Amino acid sequence: MKIRFAGVCVVAGLALSAVALSACDHAQAVYPTRDKGASAPRMPGEKRETVFGPEGLFGDNKKDKGEAAGIGVNSFLWRASLDTLGFMPIASADPFGGTIITDWYQLPESPAERFKVNVFILDRALRADGVKVSVFKQGRDSTGQWMDMKVETRMATDLENSILTRARQLRIVSE
Repeated sequence: MKIRFAGVCVVAGLALSAVALSACDHAQAVYPTRDKGASAPRMPGEKRETVFGPEGLFGDNKKDKGEAAGIGVNSFLWRASLDTLGFMPIASADPFGGTIITDWYQLPESPAERFKVNVFILDRALRADGVKVSVFKQGRDSTGQWMDMKVETRMATDLENSILTRARQLRIVSE
């Protein structure tokens, strides 16, 4: 008896579904339409705006300015920073955010000191204020522990100038 009742329920459910779906066949779908007068016709040669911004989807429109596709900062400053810090071990490098963080580096002639450098590329243009360098220094105390030491501000400025000089050289070679 239970099986017969379940079968009748299934058949009745299918019949009701078929009737409900057949009623949908005659319904008119209403879709929102754009107002025809909302946008003016575009003139030939007029640049159009896109959701991908002025660089395009793959950044093709910025290569002539020293900004390579896939890099969010000036490519000359980026490459020059990597070249200038090439003797130090790189702990982290983010080409989209424009940050390079080195690991601690000891000069062979002074093993009681070590340095760490952070480079921040701040602009997409090759400008003197487009790069910021922070230098950190540590020295060993009498117990052999590393202690933070004061760094001359001239050291960061000299590194910034070296990066800018190398970036200018790279730009001249690329032209």
